[in-house]
Amino acid sequence: MSTVSRVARRIETIPFLDKRDVSLLFVLPGLFVFAAFMLFPVAYLVGISLTNADPASLFAGEGTASVLTFGEATFVGLENYVGVLTDPTFWNSFGVTWLFVATSVALKIGLSLGIALVVTSDRVRGKRVMRSFIILPMGLPAIFTVTVWRGIFSSAEFGLANQVLSTLGFGTIAWLSERWAAFFAYNVTEMWLAYPFMVIITVSALQDVPEELHEAAKVDGAGFVSRLLHVTLPSIKRPVLFASILTAAASFQQFLIPFVFNQGGPGRANELIVVYGYREALSFAEYGYGAAVSLIAVAFIGAFMWLNVKRGRLADGVAEQ
Repeated sequence: MSTVSRVARRIETIPFLDKRDVSLLFVLPGLFVFAAFMLFPVAYLVGISLTNADPASLFAGEGTASVLTFGEATFVGLENYVGVLTDPTFWNSFGVTWLFVATSVALKIGLSLGIALVVTSDRVRGKRVMRSFIILPMGLPAIFTVTVWRGIFSSAEFGLANQVLSTLGFGTIAWLSERWAAFFAYNVTEMWLAYPFMVIITVSALQDVPEELHEAAKVDGAGFVSRLLHVTLPSIKRPVLFASILTAAASFQQFLIPFVFNQGGPGRANELIVVYGYREALSFAEYGYGAAVSLIAVAFIGAFMWLNVKRGRLADGVAEQ
């Protein structure tokens, strides 16, 4: 008998416990760890958002007890939330964030679908080698990849993007000093970081499409484009939708790319919402305000995830598709 079985039998002999309670006891350690590393920080963030906390007040006093009680910060209720929701800079950040999510997800889906169709085609040789190279970006630290792409989009003439433009006869672009040029650079970098995950999901979905459907379509005279639109895409819709929702959530939380590139510049024009909250809290020492921004972002992304999972029926079983 294993150690786990012996422990379970001993627990079942406790007079005030039913057998149904035993499984709950085994889950409790995991719930405790989850609460310690997830629920407590969120609860603490909620508390900070209801105060005027800054470094001078939050860490006033000695020891950790002052931190757990928000130091000398004053309770201000919903004042921070009102301030955020009436701040034009927040709404600019909010709009730019959703635009970034929409454009980056569209680019990731298009690139990933194209690559997946290539590496699953019967006419392509060396597909295993190609797949190993495709997932290579997943093995690189994100900060390393973002730094490399920042060099590629350097506004100087020696930047790779500007060298390519010069070779083609176009002038150089100040990539990180012009708003929409920088926004385009964000999208390209985000696409590079996320496409391996999308390709893995899409390839798996394509391999599950019954070959009989393609054969029947060929018999009916359907060409490649027709089979793609009426057979392939409908068959892989749910897995790709699920992957798109996950990568959209990641794009909504993107911080490294804008911060490393130009801190959401030029000025504050391209501040994604996470960068906006970070700068309010740490650059301008408004911890309570920054906490309110973070919680509003969590609320929006939670609603986004729930609506997409609900409308896409992604929680349904396979038999209910």
